[in-house]
Amino acid sequence: MSDEPLVLASTTDGVATVTLNSPGNRNALSVAMLTALTEAMDAVEADDAARVVKLTHNGPVFSAGMDLKEAVVVGLESTSGLILKLLRQLVTLSKPVVVRLDGPVRAGGLGIVGAADVVISNDTVSFAFSEARIGVAPAIISLTTLPKMDPRLAHRWCLSGETFTAAQAAAAGLISEAVPSAELDAAVDGVIAQLKLASPQGLAETKKLLGRDIADLIDAKGEAIAKLSAGLFDTEEAKEGMQAFIEKRKPRWQV
Repeated sequence: MSDEPLVLASTTDGVATVTLNSPGNRNALSVAMLTALTEAMDAVEADDAARVVKLTHNGPVFSAGMDLKEAVVVGLESTSGLILKLLRQLVTLSKPVVVRLDGPVRAGGLGIVGAADVVISNDTVSFAFSEARIGVAPAIISLTTLPKMDPRLAHRWCLSGETFTAAQAAAAGLISEAVPSAELDAAVDGVIAQLKLASPQGLAETKKLLGRDIADLIDAKGEAIAKLSAGLFDTEEAKEGMQAFIEKRKPRWQV
């Protein structure tokens, strides 16, 4: 096992850079990864030197979603509570969160994308709400993604689990912008430079306004949806779906 931390964090020139750092398992959202992310966000909130958060990743994948190998062994009860906590943190953080996407995003990783304030993606990145294909549902992440998305596209993508492009994600409202790979860092830096022109109080109070409805939704429905999610992962159908995914074979319902 690598001794590298699962999340890297540093603050320079007012920008707190938080990096998912588990490329070996495609930055899967394990209990350890989610714990490290929530701790990093707590530290950013307390850091007066941090004006803006840049959330990015090491490796070719932003996040493959929940750690299914872990879920097969221990279930999803702990993970459900942690991802709910992280999404609420991102929505209510007093500093804007800018996500830099330079690799695919699947399932639970889309919840992070939905919770962020600005998301700039390489235009070659693909996305998928893949939960239905393994016998579960995009339950918790629906709290941060559905309020921002075109409903018709949300229905299609969540039910089918099909992949869609960065350009489609931008048109649907899931991300802010898709740009060519060579322009990604300049586009992210440009957004961050604009955000740093605002006052800390202006950013914090505006974030409260923008995130209020989603925060209220998480508070009202989050606990019940987390229980639903954990329960679904504990069903026989989901266990078959996860095992099939791990074994790189079709689940029994696919012919």
